[in-house]
Amino acid sequence: RLRAIDRARAGREIERRGSRLVFREQFRRYLSRQYPGWDIAELSTEPNLEESLSPAYPRAFLKRGACGWAAIGAPPGAAPGALTFGLVWLDYLRKRERRTAVEGLAIFLAEDEARATCLRLAWLNKNMARYAVFIYSEQGYEQRVDPTDFGNLDTRLEACATRARVTDAAVESLIERLCELPYVERRLRPDGQVSLRVRGLEFARTTRAGLTFGLRQRARLTERNLGEALDLARELARMRSAKAVDRSNPLYRLRPEGWLESEIRRDLQRIDATLLPEPVYGQVPPMTGGERGVLDLLAADCTGRLAVIEIKASEDIQLPLQALDYWMRVKMHAERGEFAACGYFPGIELRRDPPRLLLVAPSLAFHPKTETVLRFLAPSIEVERIGLGVE
Repeated sequence: RLRAIDRARAGREIERRGSRLVFREQFRRYLSRQYPGWDIAELSTEPNLEESLSPAYPRAFLKRGACGWAAIGAPPGAAPGALTFGLVWLDYLRKRERRTAVEGLAIFLAEDEARATCLRLAWLNKNMARYAVFIYSEQGYEQRVDPTDFGNLDTRLEACATRARVTDAAVESLIERLCELPYVERRLRPDGQVSLRVRGLEFARTTRAGLTFGLRQRARLTERNLGEALDLARELARMRSAKAVDRSNPLYRLRPEGWLESEIRRDLQRIDATLLPEPVYGQVPPMTGGERGVLDLLAADCTGRLAVIEIKASEDIQLPLQALDYWMRVKMHAERGEFAACGYFPGIELRRDPPRLLLVAPSLAFHPKTETVLRFLAPSIEVERIGLGVE
């Protein structure tokens, strides 16, 4: 194949494509060694937008007689998305290859990146497919591993801060002045600090040094500049409004998940009538690994059963398995009775049942493959998809 490319404009694309082709050939060698006697009927890194197949993950179709396997490889640093795209590829092959029994999915991961994927595999429906995990090293060798041999979840539940750590009367007075504005929301953070927000966008918070305000740059808030903070809150309320004229303004578009969270917290029972409106916690226990692109809430229903609420304001194919990551952690702490022991949900007798999982997003913002991935989850996970009206 001959490609004509403007190097002045497409330098990075050339490098990206070159690295993908190199890993594709490595992936071919892995498959040849681990599946001797099998025919690599297909191996591709070409994008398939209609089926949501990413060019970042080489995918293969292995065939031997009337049996087949789907296989996917994750280049170094790309492991978090491999299982999602692997399940989509497996589902696609089963629909396409009517005369072949596609038994399962083989996943190839860098040896130091396999743990999260293996922990997820424990909560997939074993009746839907078989799974094989292989790890590869920088030295060029690969080996099959047992997904159940990767230990327990790395999660810790901190004691709940039931009161704000505000001991300065002057700071509390400033907070109260700001909260007189009807659109300013006061949120207690897990560390006991107070966060002030306008429709999900934080504009002020307490620190050990006092109360600070601002968006990109923060300044200490005093009586002298209180007017500036009030003006900032008013401007945010004007920009971040359903009636806003300029919807391309960065302040309107900033932190959409936070804005959606604000609407949900304001009337949680419109999402599910069985949920208690208070208390609601944001990402407890905390998740590690950088920005997840999804916002987590933890609530309880009228029977004391926990509910994990995953919020996403835009289309994201990774939503189901990102939600599973958080659900697993909540389930473990719930079974051990640690939420009550750490001061969460005071006065509520919590059940130790597995939590419910609610995926909440605008109705038209669920990825088309969301239901495909959800079908592979274990039947013991009670998951519900809740679509919201655009208004």
